[in-house]
Amino acid sequence: MNKNIGVIGRKLGMTQVFTEDGTVIPCTVIESKPVVVGKRTQEKDGYDALVLGIGQRKEKATTKPMAGFFKKANVAPAQVVREVRCTAEAAAGFEIGQELKLDGLFEEGQFVDVQGTTKGRGFTGVMKRWGFRGNSASHGAHEYMRHGGSIGTNMTPGRVMPGRKMPGQHGSTTNTVLSQRVIKIVPDEGLLLVRGGVPGSKNGVVVVNGAIKKKNAGKPAAS
Repeated sequence: MNKNIGVIGRKLGMTQVFTEDGTVIPCTVIESKPVVVGKRTQEKDGYDALVLGIGQRKEKATTKPMAGFFKKANVAPAQVVREVRCTAEAAAGFEIGQELKLDGLFEEGQFVDVQGTTKGRGFTGVMKRWGFRGNSASHGAHEYMRHGGSIGTNMTPGRVMPGRKMPGQHGSTTNTVLSQRVIKIVPDEGLLLVRGGVPGSKNGVVVVNGAIKKKNAGKPAAS
């Protein structure tokens, strides 16, 4: 589990960044202005984490349990609440009600992992869902061009084996892209520009952590 300190935010879309030599870098723009609304401790909860919130929720649209949670923390109701795992030492450096600053957690050139929910595509066939080639469209083929072909066996075992790739629900799953480089940080506007694409649609909620598979994981790297 990635315990490098991270933040939650919203994916605004994609843009381009031009370097001094004219290289074009495609970037995803993430807006992140999280506020610490709670903590999880090893003694009480069995693990250490920060409870972060973004956005503002109307009080009349807040359930009574969550309203009590925000009132106890003495913070305004947040629209989105997520837990971000971290070490006890990292959690101790933040107070409830404090807004996390991007330039204090990340640095340009650092590698990060970004987690989000992919776009939901509904019920799809095997070509869109699994990338099947499809059947031949010639030699007498008729109404079978996008089918998946045989799915079972003969007498033994005489059934469809578990895990067979078939049509079904596609998308709307949690996915993580690893080791994406931070290209630019705009702390005043709470913007984080990450190289390449990240899972999810526009305005989708994403979680950004320090990369877990890089040597500089959890530590800002020089750009």
